[in-house]
Amino acid sequence: MVFYIIGLGLGDHQDITIKGLEAVKTCKEIYLESYTSILGINKQKLQDFYGKEVIEADRECCETGIDRILENVSTDPQNNYAFLVVGDPFCATTHTDLFLRAIKLGIKVEVIHNASIINAIGCTGLQVYRFGETVSVPFFTEKWRPYSFYPKIKANLDHNLHTLVLLDIKVKEISEENLARGKKIYEAPRFMSTQIAVEQIIESDKQLGLNAIDEKTKCFGVARVGFESQKIISGFLHEFLEIDMGAPLHSFVICAKELHPIEEEMFQFYRNNQQKID
Repeated sequence: MVFYIIGLGLGDHQDITIKGLEAVKTCKEIYLESYTSILGINKQKLQDFYGKEVIEADRECCETGIDRILENVSTDPQNNYAFLVVGDPFCATTHTDLFLRAIKLGIKVEVIHNASIINAIGCTGLQVYRFGETVSVPFFTEKWRPYSFYPKIKANLDHNLHTLVLLDIKVKEISEENLARGKKIYEAPRFMSTQIAVEQIIESDKQLGLNAIDEKTKCFGVARVGFESQKIISGFLHEFLEIDMGAPLHSFVICAKELHPIEEEMFQFYRNNQQKID
């Protein structure tokens, strides 16, 4: 028995590695994690490709149902199981926790890696080893406006490093009002755009008084990396308030204060072209 944690890459059903696909075909049950990210295709497309049923592991499953899944795996030594992850398995703490919990139960775990936004952000032409700490920007609400991510951006800038900014997604969320009433009514999915992210970044800078960004701060917006409709645009921070990157998923990069000549050339390429990469 093996419990596989398999990275699917960023685009569609064909991005899984050959090794990952061969593992999937041996499994009795296959779970698709849909909490931390999404694929550019629906579950049915995966099922048709694998020739097997795929069970969606949404937020509720990941937060409260993992123990049941692992219990089933640990008591079924004759069969393999798979947990599919968009991107790479170890780019989210949720999956590291899953790995550790499985190991503690004596389950044999095999991890099969794939591309993630962490390395695919090299599509901008920025050198991946010049990135500092990655930050995540959550959706602000009227009552909750956390600025804790922003000092990390400033620290990266102070060290002349790029910052990869991951943008919030809300899938199968219950509103505070329905939660208080005990109603299990899910909100419509929401995916943060680069426009909203930039608004919140500018607000954070002003509220904290750090003055880390200005009109000369260079940035990249990327959308649907790994999809056929992948889009990359470079520009200055405030320009992204008006730039529509289209359908999700979006990510954002705040560039280091100084760019390598090749990085600068790529910045100018995407600024001058602002084109869809086919």
